[in-house]
Amino acid sequence: MDKAVDNMEAIIFAAGSGPKTGPDKTTAVDKNGAIKLVDAAKKKGIERFVMLSSVGSDHPERAQEEMRHYLEAKHDADEHLKASGLTYTIVRPVALTNEQAIGKIFADEKVDHTNKSIPRADVAAVLAQSVTEEKTFNKTLEILKRPAPNQRGTEQ
Repeated sequence: MDKAVDNMEAIIFAAGSGPKTGPDKTTAVDKNGAIKLVDAAKKKGIERFVMLSSVGSDHPERAQEEMRHYLEAKHDADEHLKASGLTYTIVRPVALTNEQAIGKIFADEKVDHTNKSIPRADVAAVLAQSVTEEKTFNKTLEILKRPAPNQRGTEQ
């Protein structure tokens, strides 16, 4: 892992096994892989870390059974990052789609994620922009596509 982060100024962790790969792969990628990368960043003096997480990982115990292990792994990785001392941004999208990017998202500390989605391409843009956008530093943001007019938050 140390060689993988040589000469890096920032890291975006966007790997994920997904909820259907089985608990062993979910633990290996979404939890242990993320934690090892956070630790390698800290060891190498890389101060900026952006983590792709998931809506629901703040309270995995509330999730449906088939999602619980996945969200627990994401939760544990998120908490490890927060405690690491690195300047972090945790991005928690709602359900991902393969639709074309629309270029408009809604972000807040908490969003109503019921029946909401966001194109993967828009999530990628948020991750990339978060590397240098200071207003995202040391924050956890939930994101969805298109502004939600009855919610407070930030349109991007």
